[in-house]
Amino acid sequence: MTVRSRPTSPHLQIYRWTITMAMSIAHRATGIANYVGSALLVLWLAAAAIGPEPLNVVNAVYGSWFGQLVLFGYSWSLFHHMLGGLRHFVWDFIEMMEPGQREAIAWANLVASIVLTLLVWTVFVWVH
Repeated sequence: MTVRSRPTSPHLQIYRWTITMAMSIAHRATGIANYVGSALLVLWLAAAAIGPEPLNVVNAVYGSWFGQLVLFGYSWSLFHHMLGGLRHFVWDFIEMMEPGQREAIAWANLVASIVLTLLVWTVFVWVH
């Protein structure tokens, strides 16, 4: 009886990173981040429901430089995950599946999420 060697599976050292791979991982990560951000939103709403003192504490934390950074990341996460969902929706119809098109829509997802986040923060936070 002869022993045949089993095929080895390719791994990350063999694969060349592509934008679609990175966006796939980012889509999963932003989905997880949205749970945490939504918990922060619930905390803010609960503080508002309890009264002005707890709301002032939460507003002070969220208004700090670190709180603003977290909220900015949460905003980006929401936009990125939403646009990633739309990208997958387009792919469900077997559209934009050619190699150049896949990369283009993945880059568009990244760029649009950054632009939308900056636009929303510029209009609603930085400009009074």
